Amino acid sequence: MTLYQNEAISVRIGERLRELRLASNLSIRALAIKSGLSIHTITQIEKEKTSPSVSALYKLTDALGVSVAAFFFNGETSHKQTIFLKADERSRMSFTRGMIEGLGGETFVGRIEPFLLTLESGANSGPQSISHTGYEFVFCLRGELEYQVENQIYMLAPGDSLLFEAHLNHRWRNPGRTVVNALVTISGSVEGDDLHGMHWRAGE
Repeated sequence: MTLYQNEAISVRIGERLRELRLASNLSIRALAIKSGLSIHTITQIEKEKTSPSVSALYKLTDALGVSVAAFFFNGETSHKQTIFLKADERSRMSFTRGMIEGLGGETFVGRIEPFLLTLESGANSGPQSISHTGYEFVFCLRGELEYQVENQIYMLAPGDSLLFEAHLNHRWRNPGRTVVNALVTISGSVEGDDLHGMHWRAGE
């Protein structure tokens, strides 16, 4: 089963991780301590010998104080008021059994982060819940997507949507046998909050 967008520009996550780590003046050992990941795991990721799991990705962004959007950064020094992307222009970042594709939020001036989430069978956000300020909107495009918000489980089929206050504990997974594609949009409501950073925080 192929992933949704094969023409997208792939992010070299290992190379970008090393850039972000060095920019934060962290050694691999220091990052390992802050993230709770092993030195071996971080080294393997930086050398492009393995892709991080979703939980590992969350731990790395948390330890670095950045969001997943930082991995999509294309070198632009300023954000724009209007973002137009052709299908083959958006960046993508693979993780274990899935992929995230940036939809322009990483270089937009507004406080909104849209992305395309692709999950292979069994992929999930990790055992610990996610919580952040603002709001989260999910629209299922393909497959069967399970979203748990607090103690309520919602099963999304193609065409189904979910909108909730993002301070509520939530997590997601693909319980089906087919690939899931979902459009996820996160928007913040409190000025000064690190919306991106708060969303991509979780643990194993």
